[in-house]
Amino acid sequence: MTATRNMLDLGAYDDHAIAVLGLGVSGMSAASELRRAGARVLPWDDNENRRNGAAARGLTPCDLETAEFTNIDMLVLSPGIPQGHPHTHPVVARAREAGCEILCDVELLTRAAPDARYIGITGTNGKSTTTALIGHILSELGVASAIGGNIGAPALSLDALGTDGVYVLELSSYQLDLLPRAVFDVAVLLNITPDHLDRHGGMDGYVAAKRRIFQGQGSTQTAIVGVDDTHAKSIFDDLHTCDLAALTPISTRGVCAGGIYLNEGWIIDDRGGNAEPIIDMHSLAALPGDHNAQNVATAYGAVTAILETTTADVRTGIVEAIARFPGLAHRQELLGAKGALRFVNDSKATNAEAAAHALSAYENIYWIAGGIAKDGGIAALEPLFDRVQHAFLIGEAADDFEATLEGRVSTTLSGDLANATQQATDMAVGDGNAVVLLSPACASFDQFPSFEARGDAFREAVAAIPGFVPHATGDAA
Repeated sequence: MTATRNMLDLGAYDDHAIAVLGLGVSGMSAASELRRAGARVLPWDDNENRRNGAAARGLTPCDLETAEFTNIDMLVLSPGIPQGHPHTHPVVARAREAGCEILCDVELLTRAAPDARYIGITGTNGKSTTTALIGHILSELGVASAIGGNIGAPALSLDALGTDGVYVLELSSYQLDLLPRAVFDVAVLLNITPDHLDRHGGMDGYVAAKRRIFQGQGSTQTAIVGVDDTHAKSIFDDLHTCDLAALTPISTRGVCAGGIYLNEGWIIDDRGGNAEPIIDMHSLAALPGDHNAQNVATAYGAVTAILETTTADVRTGIVEAIARFPGLAHRQELLGAKGALRFVNDSKATNAEAAAHALSAYENIYWIAGGIAKDGGIAALEPLFDRVQHAFLIGEAADDFEATLEGRVSTTLSGDLANATQQATDMAVGDGNAVVLLSPACASFDQFPSFEARGDAFREAVAAIPGFVPHATGDAA
């Protein structure tokens, strides 16, 4: 029997005219839920196939480029649609000219469930892992919770959680631009490095978008900020002028007084000035590397902040929950081992910066890389090449990567992922605690429709290796 969904209350929009621009997963969900609540939904997408898909669901498309916005109450905008840089979508321009409120589905969630508690997570890297980890911890502790936003289910398809519930929301810079009134009980900024600069008109615009996660916070809210990069540290310093319940710095590069930090492999909680060791990162096979230490420290800080406690029982429960976290698929996902040889699926690493996290987390690496390279290729990874025993190169970038690695790392032009997996395994078996690492530093579209499909193909190839034993969640490595 299918459980009855506890639906969000969107009744405030009954008989309101609401335009929805962009009919992807989140836009279609928003249009459907608003229609269910009685709104007069005006859906549109520039893509004819998506318009036809909406029509098949009973949502009659309305050309918003000719609609009269003075008669429309709000525009629900899919975050990927430009609203300033590198240009403004014509529908957005018309809505602004008419004074129509523009927002995204996450904003509507916060309005539909104003009594729930909210944790918002943003940053250039680590958002998804941190969001999933926080949601996992809360679930393990028995707290009513749901994750969404830029990960998982669309915001308006989440269940109503009530006053004791916690929504854990991953937020992109695009979404933060569309949250005019949302305030987060715990707002998290992990880090900031250059990304989406064309969309924000440069680095200043991107930083400003990330800073919006703290808008509206006051004496009952908590801000958690990674302070290991210049841009996020500057925001942290600015937040000292705000009247916050707590401002917590996170660092993996040294002692961080009054915050949570990594020291000699341990996550240390110094918020009470006691520098308490919380969890040994070496015990977390599914969360290797300093970047995951930041994710763990942040998740621990966010959960204790939202629960407003760091009692011994709660702390123990959090640590045990973290130890059971399986990690996210395709993000340094430990698939299993053949003897001492481990296999790690990091297919999500579609550029050099992302691959650097994996290369810095392991030693004795048999590296599978390649696909469609981003600007700069893998040259920036040179300081990490000494961790690589051999590179197995696939896809369009193989020749260019071979040239970059010449004289530094021995290489094999494997052609495709199946060959690379077998060749890497054959070479690495018997080489102590080695790792066969798929961390392509490339987009997948030359050989696969998505990074997920690439990671799944790697998983299948690894599973077929004689003697392979899948990773059991919670096992130490």
